Amino acid sequence: MLTVNFTPFPTLYTERLQLREMTDNDVEGLFTMRSNPVTMQYISRHTAKTMDDAKALVDRVKSLLATNSGITWAVCLKDNPADIIGTYGFWRIDADNHRTEIGYMLHQDHQGKGYMQEAMQTGLEYAFKVLNVHAVEASINPANISSINLAERNGFVREAYFKDMYFFNGKYVDTCMYTLFNPYH
Repeated sequence: MLTVNFTPFPTLYTERLQLREMTDNDVEGLFTMRSNPVTMQYISRHTAKTMDDAKALVDRVKSLLATNSGITWAVCLKDNPADIIGTYGFWRIDADNHRTEIGYMLHQDHQGKGYMQEAMQTGLEYAFKVLNVHAVEASINPANISSINLAERNGFVREAYFKDMYFFNGKYVDTCMYTLFNPYH
């Protein structure tokens, strides 16, 4: 079984980014992302309708962190760490099986600039070298070509295609399961 402890919170840095702890100060920025239909188009979650919806997500992130069962970083530009431009994290850690599932989102205005690639590389290194997980999983909507390309660029391999995996907004949604095994083992 993995021993996971996120105290103190592990702030991570890339060339252009700071990945820091999410706080209540991020509610407005998170609402901006989660209420944007373009940013949310491939995420099978309802768009945020109110600031309370975004606050509930921050509270859920804090709860997972407090129980060491998940970690989500606020992705910020290094020269402006107060403003969240995305999220990156391991929202489900399966300590018994040494696995975790990744989740990430980047505000529409910051897509296509390589920011998530930086966050991905740094986050995966943390997962494999610090958390010592055996595998990182990614469940990706097959229509989300950018996310698939990001995963494959970082060594993830598609292991499954699940037809009608989720029922969301009155229709069934397919998903692809990608996995990356720890390259340091």
